[in-house]
Amino acid sequence: MNNLENKVAYITGGTKGIGFGIAMKLLEQGMKVAISGRSQEGVRHAAGLLGTPETVLPIVSEVSDPQQEARAVQEILKKWGTLDVVIANAGVGIFASVDELTVDSWNEMIDVNLSGVFYTLKASIEALKQSKGYYFTIASLAGTNFFARGAGYNASKFGVVGFTQAAMLDLRPYDIKVTTIMPGSVATHFNRNEPGDKDAWKIQPEDLGELVVDLLKMPARTLPSKVEVRPTRPDKK
Repeated sequence: MNNLENKVAYITGGTKGIGFGIAMKLLEQGMKVAISGRSQEGVRHAAGLLGTPETVLPIVSEVSDPQQEARAVQEILKKWGTLDVVIANAGVGIFASVDELTVDSWNEMIDVNLSGVFYTLKASIEALKQSKGYYFTIASLAGTNFFARGAGYNASKFGVVGFTQAAMLDLRPYDIKVTTIMPGSVATHFNRNEPGDKDAWKIQPEDLGELVVDLLKMPARTLPSKVEVRPTRPDKK
């Protein structure tokens, strides 16, 4: 995909943070981008910030519902006729000691973070076969490094990494590329953070957008299937 102009991407959780940063960078390359989120107000607001109705499609979809994801993909195909890149980015984090973690919190993280990436791929896989496209999951360094109070989140992200690597092997015969990106600290609203000057040391959402662009432009013969990304220097405390 050396020339990304007019290629079509779908980004789940694209209204803010990492998803928004990736959308911004793809649009700068001349791509058309569909972003999804849970609220009509949220997706419309983000789409208005990103571009025009010709280049940005706002979609309300809950990734933990396979039928909603199937409808989202059909809406994209109806508008643009193709789907070249899918980025399963939507995620949620609830942090508590395992003895205090509720069943509802566990289920929400597994449903959104893990089942959601499967439902998004399941909905888009035939379109990606047609376009010989690219499927990304946004995992986390929490998918390889466990930590206290992270049992549910770790479980979901370890699962995303394993799922994505297996899917990569399944889909290579169709010339579909599959990569999981595993960021460390990113300057987003995740875990009730309010991004500001204190987050200048962190990875910025647009940095991950640049990474996605670079991966899309890799030679067709080469696939970085798992990419870990960290801030260059840790926070000085």
